[in-house]
Formats: sequence, structure tokens, C-alpha cells
Amino acid sequence: MKDPRRSIGQAAEETAARWLARAGFAVLERNVRFREGEIDLVCREGDVVVFVEVKCRRPGWGEGPGDAVSWDKRRRLIRLAQHYLRARRLDQARCRFDVVAVTIEGDGTHSVRHLPGAFDAS
Repeated sequence: MKDPRRSIGQAAEETAARWLARAGFAVLERNVRFREGEIDLVCREGDVVVFVEVKCRRPGWGEGPGDAVSWDKRRRLIRLAQHYLRARRLDQARCRFDVVAVTIEGDGTHSVRHLPGAFDAS
């Protein structure tokens, strides 16, 4: 039996990828897995590699999707990005960490909010 949360997450990632592509980003890779975890989307905006965390929520949930990226999750994403850059021989590339917040509205439609530079590696 398929986990419904996984289906919802995949739909949110697809929505985010389409939105970013329409906004001019090149979506390079999706669901990049390393031993420590997964990067939802890796994009390029100009000469910047953008690591994107997609968060999906319903309107009635207390915290916004962007708030769901905890300090621990940020640290893990930074480590994953370092692995990615080394593995792809992009050690000197400029990079950024964005969050795309996908909200599932009551009528089933999705609204998207892009938070560029949501956090940094410092």
C-alpha cells in the first residue's frame, strides 16, 4: 500500500519544479539521495546552483511550510549540498538554499510561495 503522504509530497515537488521552471530556473535534478538524506530539487539560476527544499502544508496547519525547515534540517541540507558539489565537481560553484512552500487549498489546488535564500551555510 502506498503512503498517502509520499504521494502528496511528490505532487508538491512536481508543482514546485514546474513553478521554478516557469520562473526561469533550470531544474537539474530531483530527489538526489545520499546516505544522510535527500535533496528535493537541485536547480540553476544563472550561475548559481540552488538547493531547494519543498515543504507542503494545508492552510489550517499552524506553522507555515517555510517554518518547517528546522535548524537540524538546515544543517543536514548544507551537508548534502556539500556532498553534491563534491560529487559533481562543482566545488567552486556559488550556491543558495531556497524553500518552496506549497499549500494545498481546500479546493485541491496548490498555491506556491518561493523563499529565495531562505537560509545560508553559515
